[in-house]
Amino acid sequence: MIGVTAPGMSAENRDGSTLLCVPFAGAGPSFFHPWRELSAGRWRVTSVELPGRERRFLETPYRNVVEAARTEVDAVAADLGPGARTVLFGHSLGAVLAYELVHLLSKRDVVVERLIVSGSPGPWTQRERRAAGLPDEEFLARVEEFAGFRHEALDHPEMRELILPALQADCEMHEAYVPSVDEPVSVPICSLRGSDDGLVTAAEAQQWQAATTGEFSYVEFPGDHMYLVDQGRAVLDVIERVCARGPAVPV
Repeated sequence: MIGVTAPGMSAENRDGSTLLCVPFAGAGPSFFHPWRELSAGRWRVTSVELPGRERRFLETPYRNVVEAARTEVDAVAADLGPGARTVLFGHSLGAVLAYELVHLLSKRDVVVERLIVSGSPGPWTQRERRAAGLPDEEFLARVEEFAGFRHEALDHPEMRELILPALQADCEMHEAYVPSVDEPVSVPICSLRGSDDGLVTAAEAQQWQAATTGEFSYVEFPGDHMYLVDQGRAVLDVIERVCARGPAVPV
């Protein structure tokens, strides 16, 4: 099974571009399903589907970001198609995984037009506050503290048993992440952040400027680390403005 899930190309998709979304820790493609309608035909919205969740929940989750990118990139490129014009979006763990994918997709005839990173310090910043390795209850409390958000499914023992292994593996690989290469990408980068994010500071979010030789922009939204849960439409509006080289202003 390929590691990508997507609807067919919308008849309203105006320019044939794809918005490839890379989920945050513990999340699956379904988080981005509402974005298909919210995108209003601006892009074909697709998502990386990692092992350990949703259709791939029986597969062993990755514990290394670089390995995940290298293993999944061929399936991602095949879904996008040759010569595809693509915008990558990744939040938190998804931001660094998207960054690794940009390096790899450039060698597979995929035209990455822009990288949108969200809720993440620059790729060379080591994570000082950690949750990996803690007992289950302490781990969940630490993740909730970091994110300022707790998914209601974690309050149900059966669902938690399904979700917890992937969430723990994701946190482990995020906290241990070291970029595969030192060179920045040439793709323009826009960094997004919730204005009240207690996990990632504004200065850390702007470290992404050093990760590109191209254009860089920075936008803040009202909210905490998981601001995007309630602001999908606003995020898509900013992505559209940035990709059109319009002003990227806070919303």
